[in-house]
Amino acid sequence: MIEADYVTTDPDLLEAYRHDRASFVTAGRPVALARPKETAEVVRILRYAHERRIPVVPQGARSGMSGGATAVEGAILLSLERMDRILAVDEVNHTATAQPGVINSVLSAAAAEKGLYYPPDPGSWEISTIGGNVATNAGGLCCVKYGVTSDFVRELEVVLADGRILRTGRRTAKGVAGYDLVHLFTGSEGTLGVVTEVTVALRPAAEKPLTAVAFFAAPAVACEVVSEYLSSGWRPSVLELMDKACVDAVSAYRDLGFPEDVGAVLIAQSDRGPAAADDLDAFAKIARDHGAMDVFVATDHAEAELLIEARRLVGIALEKLGDRLTDDVCVPRSRLAELVEGVAAIGREHGVQVPCCGHAGDGNMHPVVIFDAADPDSVRRGQAAFDAIMALGLRLGGTITGEHGVGTLKQPWLETELGEVGLSVHQAVKQAFDPRGILNPGKVIRRTPS
Repeated sequence: MIEADYVTTDPDLLEAYRHDRASFVTAGRPVALARPKETAEVVRILRYAHERRIPVVPQGARSGMSGGATAVEGAILLSLERMDRILAVDEVNHTATAQPGVINSVLSAAAAEKGLYYPPDPGSWEISTIGGNVATNAGGLCCVKYGVTSDFVRELEVVLADGRILRTGRRTAKGVAGYDLVHLFTGSEGTLGVVTEVTVALRPAAEKPLTAVAFFAAPAVACEVVSEYLSSGWRPSVLELMDKACVDAVSAYRDLGFPEDVGAVLIAQSDRGPAAADDLDAFAKIARDHGAMDVFVATDHAEAELLIEARRLVGIALEKLGDRLTDDVCVPRSRLAELVEGVAAIGREHGVQVPCCGHAGDGNMHPVVIFDAADPDSVRRGQAAFDAIMALGLRLGGTITGEHGVGTLKQPWLETELGEVGLSVHQAVKQAFDPRGILNPGKVIRRTPS
């Protein structure tokens, strides 16, 4: 193994870095952990691994839900957490350049200091890294208006499997010279190369947002409001849905004054400054027209932050209910009610609790299967419910993952979504970039190394 101060074989550290946050994913035993600080050190690791055909598993904050950062047997874990420098914030061209280990919220704060705004804000924004966001093409609460990570990535520095350094993309606002490799690497989950530098586009600072919350007797009614509100031309910066189980869990964790008998909650936010009030008045009217139990529109920024906090607390609150298997199904907005109702039916059928929340504005929901890892029957029923939810999403014209990635958890479902031809094209791309199959093997695409 390479002798360097950034490489360790300490058993306790290897154990600590074996897993991400995915359930039902088996981690292998790594042989070493590398924590480089510079691109040159990444190059050295990959050249060493490529020559010896040693698997390499790139890692960020290991906050992923699909097993994309879990160890495989005999692998070198390549943690990029120490590559955490913001290299530049360009106030003229509205871009920022950072190493992959920079935390999302840290980059957002650095942009804000210059009067700029980096919109992608996954729920894990206070712990997840920019490199991990690129690897999974992360979304977040604001994606209904601003889009996902790939909409902001301009340029990448990538170390290829054999140690060569590729710079692809450009910092200009436009450019179509050659294939769009930036978008190919974004969302590839470390299977095609290791991202060591990212340049993202920034926006002018948004206005302080205002928020509204509407309470409904049933989630399906809330979904109807989502469809009508967006179809009417309104574009909120946030539009989030929580079902009764999520609301109850959050209320048990922190009392936010929500009604006890609520069946679903919609949280809408607008950052259009003086026009925000009009956006939320329209939301409130449509919600009331659909029989909302109550609608509350925040009158200042402090109230707005309190309401949006309810959505951000869901993940923490659900931890109190037991072991969790978080799904990530995205469907056309017109099928959202069918998805939410179908998820509830699947929970009843398999005898498991499945709280459901998510980014209603773009049809991306996160059903969370609650199970007991110590009970084999509970595990079996939980896995069956998880699979049934993915099958439901595909039947509704959706996808098995909107932002969490495939990893190993959803790999068995990938061919179902892609089809035989689509899968073969993916395999050909993998072969072209990683002919020896060392980069995150067994994730996303299965292939036999040459």
